[in-house]
Amino acid sequence: MPVRRLACPGAPGAGGKDKACGDFYTLFDLPAEKGVKQLLSIYKTISGRMTRLDSVQDGCWVNLTYPSEDELNTVAVTLGVEPTFLRAALDEEETSRIDTEDGQTLIIIDVPAVEKDDAVVYSTLPLGIIVTEKHIITVCLKENSILKDFQDGLVKNAETQKRTSFILHMLLRVAKCFLQYLKQIDKIYNYMERQLYKSQRNKELIQLLDLEKSLVYFNTSLKSNEVTLEKILRGRIITLYEEDHDLLEDVLIEVRQAIEMANIYSSIISGMMDAFASVISNNLNVTMKVLSSITILLAIPNIIFGFYGMNITTGLPLDHFWWIPLVIVAVVILIAAVILKKRDLF
Repeated sequence: MPVRRLACPGAPGAGGKDKACGDFYTLFDLPAEKGVKQLLSIYKTISGRMTRLDSVQDGCWVNLTYPSEDELNTVAVTLGVEPTFLRAALDEEETSRIDTEDGQTLIIIDVPAVEKDDAVVYSTLPLGIIVTEKHIITVCLKENSILKDFQDGLVKNAETQKRTSFILHMLLRVAKCFLQYLKQIDKIYNYMERQLYKSQRNKELIQLLDLEKSLVYFNTSLKSNEVTLEKILRGRIITLYEEDHDLLEDVLIEVRQAIEMANIYSSIISGMMDAFASVISNNLNVTMKVLSSITILLAIPNIIFGFYGMNITTGLPLDHFWWIPLVIVAVVILIAAVILKKRDLF
């Protein structure tokens, strides 16, 4: 599949009505390596439906997923976007924030991600949303279900021409995705808990540790997102209309609910891991106690029969009545077992 790239002004094959990036620019095909996914896509809401375009138009949404350096430079020149804004979301350690420069606004928001290897592990990655006078640009390191829902037109009332509303719908989708993944974590935890009741193995404890680590990532990212949303709510950076205020408040409610759920689940898993660690340690102590008691009982016949195994000339007591020492050993062992049992050592 060829990678579609924006043509720079003045470049061979570039389209457009003027040389100043005024109205639109066409896309041209460049040869791509086999298996390379399409990295750049353009969408616009037409007649209430999300439609994919072959050219940049006013009021469209440009999505970049793991873009190359050439694509970043092309988009920066063609749409007049600040290059540092485009590269901000490509840093995995970038935290949620909002910034504005030359009439352009950058919103970095952390979105949940899931990685499946031997076990399911959740993490977060930054999503950059750049708002210009005529376009919305999103930049992300990986494909995610949030952007795909918008591309497939599954989000109602999300129109690219209404830039602020479109961004808030995207933020709301991010918050709901956090809640969805938190519910999945809760189901995985319940399954792991049932497995641990059957047998305390390292595998289940390690999976619980991964879940606890995922919740820490979620909690940190959600709190950063909350701070960014509160800055947007003030209306100093992005102009908010009355319906936008209601939508943003819904987003904040979802984010705060996700924070509360992450804290609760993290406390539960942390307490459960401590409890199972104590149970495992206690089981080890019980096992060692039982083995020590068995060692004591086995030592009794060794002590008594050790005398009869000595190479001596004179006969030992009851030498000709071999069954009597056996009875004595059995009685002593029984008495010792009763004493150990009463002291809860056996």
